[in-house]
Amino acid sequence: MTAATTDVAWGPAADGIDAPYWEGLLAGELRLQRCGTCQTWIWSPQSVCGNCHGFDLEWRSVEPAGTVYSWSRSWYPYIEELSDRMPYISVLVELAGAGGRRVLGLLVDDVERTPQIGESVTGVFEHEEGEPWPLLRWRRSDSAPADSIGGGR
Repeated sequence: MTAATTDVAWGPAADGIDAPYWEGLLAGELRLQRCGTCQTWIWSPQSVCGNCHGFDLEWRSVEPAGTVYSWSRSWYPYIEELSDRMPYISVLVELAGAGGRRVLGLLVDDVERTPQIGESVTGVFEHEEGEPWPLLRWRRSDSAPADSIGGGR
C-alpha cells in the first residue's frame, strides 16, 4: 500500500485485499478482479472465485464506462466529505467491459436531472488535493468532458 487510510473515510481495507483497486485509481484506471480459470469478473474484491472456487484471480483494467442499473438521491451526508454535495446521487453502474459486473459510485453532474435506468455514464477519477486516494465518480456520457475521462486498457 502506498498511503495510510486512517485519516480518510476511503482507501484500501486493512487486510489489503482491495489495494490493487485503489492503486489503479491512482494510475487513472478502473481495476477489477477476473478469475483466470473461468474468466468470471469479480466485484467486490474476493480471495476466491465465487463461480468456480478457484484462486487464480488477477486484477485487470477495464473501461470506466457503463449504464445506470439503479440509482438513489440522498439528502443526508453519511460521511463528512459529502456534506457540501447535498443532495447527491448514488448510481449502480453496470460495466459492459467487465461482463456486466456492477460498481457503485456518485453521479457528479446535474444532480437536479433525474438519472434514467440504462443511461450511459463514464467514469472520472476525482483526486482532491491533499487526499491520499482518488475516487471513481460517474458522469453522464453526454456531459463528460473529454480531458477528465479516465481510460482503461
